[in-house]
Amino acid sequence: MKTLDNPYSEGGCFFCSPSNPVGLKLTFQETETDPNELVCRWYAHSQYRGLGKILHGGIQSGLFDEIMGWTTHFLTQEMGVTSSLNVQFLKPLYIGQEIEIRCRIQSRNGSKVNLDAEIRNCNGETCTKATGTYVVMERERFNQAVGEQ
Repeated sequence: MKTLDNPYSEGGCFFCSPSNPVGLKLTFQETETDPNELVCRWYAHSQYRGLGKILHGGIQSGLFDEIMGWTTHFLTQEMGVTSSLNVQFLKPLYIGQEIEIRCRIQSRNGSKVNLDAEIRNCNGETCTKATGTYVVMERERFNQAVGEQ
């Protein structure tokens, strides 16, 4: 697997920017499988808990949104924004362990990119799954959509 360069490192993104002091500082790798996937490994610290020892569902949903955005950008070489995200919580995912998030493109229909992803616990068990759709667009329109213009 090769580690991907972060073109957003100075943007302050909560999930991926190394310059955000309270962010997760995620890094991503691209597999050489067919189909290609993006993979992220991250240690689920206790400050991200929900009830009990569960990794908060909002954090899990955010992890999916982030890896889907990266997968869309790196595997299509286009900029995209979230259109939909559907998360299924299959079994408890606990804090205090390294987890793995994986994502791949399932299909593309025009500007819509459909993705599948999962989060696995430290034993390799899939605890959470998600599907999502991203809409790709030209750079100028993307910049307007995210408030950069």
